[in-house]
Amino acid sequence: MINLNREILRDKIHACWVGKNIGGTMGTPYEGRQQINDIQGFSTPAGVVLPNDDLDLQLVWLHAMEKYGPYSVDAKILGECWMNYIPPEWNEYGIGKNNMRSGLMPPLSGEYMNTWKHSNGAWIRTEVWACMAPAAPDAAIRYAREDACVDHGAGEGTYAAIFVAAMESAAFVISDIRALINIGLSKIPADCRMARSIKLLLDCYDNGIDWKDARNQLVEDSADLGWFEAPANVAFSMLGMLYGGGDFKRSMILAINCGDDTDCTGATLGALWGIMYGTAGIPEDWASYIGDGITTVAVNKGSLYGTPTTCTELTNRVYNMIEVTLKANHVGHVRISDDPCSADEGDINYFSNGAFAKILCDKPGCSYEYDFIWGKGEVRYEGDPVIAPGASVNVTIFFRNQFPDPKHLRLRWLLPDGFAVSGGRQDLYLPHINMHADGTASATFTITAGEYVDSVNRPVLEVIAQGRPTAGYLPVVLLG
Repeated sequence: MINLNREILRDKIHACWVGKNIGGTMGTPYEGRQQINDIQGFSTPAGVVLPNDDLDLQLVWLHAMEKYGPYSVDAKILGECWMNYIPPEWNEYGIGKNNMRSGLMPPLSGEYMNTWKHSNGAWIRTEVWACMAPAAPDAAIRYAREDACVDHGAGEGTYAAIFVAAMESAAFVISDIRALINIGLSKIPADCRMARSIKLLLDCYDNGIDWKDARNQLVEDSADLGWFEAPANVAFSMLGMLYGGGDFKRSMILAINCGDDTDCTGATLGALWGIMYGTAGIPEDWASYIGDGITTVAVNKGSLYGTPTTCTELTNRVYNMIEVTLKANHVGHVRISDDPCSADEGDINYFSNGAFAKILCDKPGCSYEYDFIWGKGEVRYEGDPVIAPGASVNVTIFFRNQFPDPKHLRLRWLLPDGFAVSGGRQDLYLPHINMHADGTASATFTITAGEYVDSVNRPVLEVIAQGRPTAGYLPVVLLG
């Protein structure tokens, strides 16, 4: 078991948000600069907290968890929250929202025509998931992936969110940055660009290369991705942690001095540091300089009422969600009590198990999933979700049983005028889950358009499990 002392846990969560505000406020004035900076601290007046979408979006996710609960929150719910509560159209934010307006579900919304899917919008908003799932990295990365895929699909931005969320969750019981980095690496594909940048940084650090040279190597290695991309910027945050030598101020300044998405690199470093060391690890003069307030820029407060206005309020509301979040994710190794903190070595070693993370990372971007209660259905496109008059597209529908009994499925297509479907079948056997069967089945269909296509076309597959009252409906969205 891992025991988390209540007061220490609450203190770490509060320090997370204070550190987030420090880094975001300090880094924002330099955001987007493509050279090495030379900052020495704040360039803003005392008591001023600069607004930052890094924290803003997490206020919306808190609302989603409080309203729908950790059993239900997924990419579809978060996507609907995007449409109502988050006004900006910046980069991947705008692309993801535009795709959803066209009817494309997450993660397809974050994958299709998204030139920013490797960018920074998701790893900067992971703390809420980690703080609701302390010392439970697999639970934290589950929500981080559901969140990230809405506007990053299966891109490096999603891998970055998984990497950072795993570190932050583990940091509630681990304060060794190398151990945390290794845990993060265990959750993402070894050959992805996110892992490549972190490994390059570690090589530079281990070989005694100066931080500026290490920064320049990271920039050069990511040149083909361009600016404002996740691999280099996450590495800049980790550069500050490694080269800062255990000094918060030096670490923060180094990360921001690397340039690029400086509010993000500083804010994430501050949040991670707060989780690792609590409020005692954040210098009092910087904490008091920034204060406890929260200032927003990316939340539609005309539609979303009651978001936290202070780090203290945010801490209390996040803390109140922890136990139900752990229960919803079947986390049995974490206990919260008034007893001193303690951790079993076996539980900590399991933090680096990558089996569940591989399932998350293997999910394709050109897909989406629907829950029928008795089972799940997933639509996977062979190419882009686009169809022309007289043309055809192939889709594969995967079904997963969620109950112990096998099922016979009856499949029926409901088609737009002029559309036709071939291949597949009208009935499908869905086995139950046991040592010999994984409870899955699939069918591939060819959808052919007629002489006319609309701007948005929705062939719908009706799925009925014999003997079950709930019918499933899977729309296959095709842009004309």
